[in-house]
Amino acid sequence: MTRETTENNPFGNDSEGKPGDNLSGCRVAVVGYGSQGRAQALNLRDSGVDVVVGLRPGGASWQQATNDGWTPASVEDAVSGAAMVVLLVPDMAQPQLFETCIRPRLAPGSALLFSHGFNVHYRAIEPPSDLDVVMVAPKGPGNLVREQYEAGRGVPCLVAVHQDVSGRATALARAYGAAIGGARAGLLETTFREETETDLFGEQAVLCGGATELVTAGWETLVEAGYSPEVAYFECLHELKLIVDLLYEGGLERMHRFVSDTASYGDLTRGPRVVDEGARERMRQILGQIQDGSFANEWRDEHAEGGDHYNALKQARLAHPIEEVGRKLRSRLAWIRQHEGAAA
Repeated sequence: MTRETTENNPFGNDSEGKPGDNLSGCRVAVVGYGSQGRAQALNLRDSGVDVVVGLRPGGASWQQATNDGWTPASVEDAVSGAAMVVLLVPDMAQPQLFETCIRPRLAPGSALLFSHGFNVHYRAIEPPSDLDVVMVAPKGPGNLVREQYEAGRGVPCLVAVHQDVSGRATALARAYGAAIGGARAGLLETTFREETETDLFGEQAVLCGGATELVTAGWETLVEAGYSPEVAYFECLHELKLIVDLLYEGGLERMHRFVSDTASYGDLTRGPRVVDEGARERMRQILGQIQDGSFANEWRDEHAEGGDHYNALKQARLAHPIEEVGRKLRSRLAWIRQHEGAAA
């Protein structure tokens, strides 16, 4: 199959073939080399895509990229002439980097790709009108994206289009998703709005905020009632992984199948007392603040002012007594120490 490549369509036609075929002949600049940046850049390279990694010279990730066999470039040099720019630095660092280093060097007809819709959805970044703007968001951390790719599998990805100038933005995003391994597991089409708002809500109400508050509140309840801090740790934090793994592997049905009948009955009759209508209403309030942009504004203001409040909250959380108990217990659990060594 021949490829038709023009000045305004640098990606060629869609075609069947190896992952990365639809990106052949075009230079992809991956800006950032953290968890997602490293994984996506390595997967793209292994899929045969022409990749350049753009970083701050002398930064910690520069040495990591060099160790991985890259010849890193400055962000400005990486972006110049690239057919696609993939912006994978932290959310709060993206707007200034985009305005100062990226926007002036974007080639007409090129594409801009994100893995989270935050800055585009909340209009902290307003891309030029002559670019395709897409999102490919792996539903897993970077280390898992890389591990699954190397194993011949993949992590599912959300795919969205914010701007389709070429008429091929969806095909381009799906080609990128295939090149990082996502198509092996599935590419789910969504929107920047849906990905951003659901991602923030999940983090705040369930995965991070909800889970950590539930764990610490449960631990405190047992300790205040006179139970051993160590036993409370195992019951309220350590064993959470066992339940989450069951949910991860097979949803609610698998969890109820593998826990005891006593645990299952307790789940069904007591769980709704903890997460009651009051909790659900507070979840709706949290979602409302995400939808109307007030959370995004609050977080941007906090970052702009130096993050003192954020850092104080984080320091207080990490000073919680459950952390000291956990460190002592984990030091006795060889399989956890082994896993931490492998992750490092």
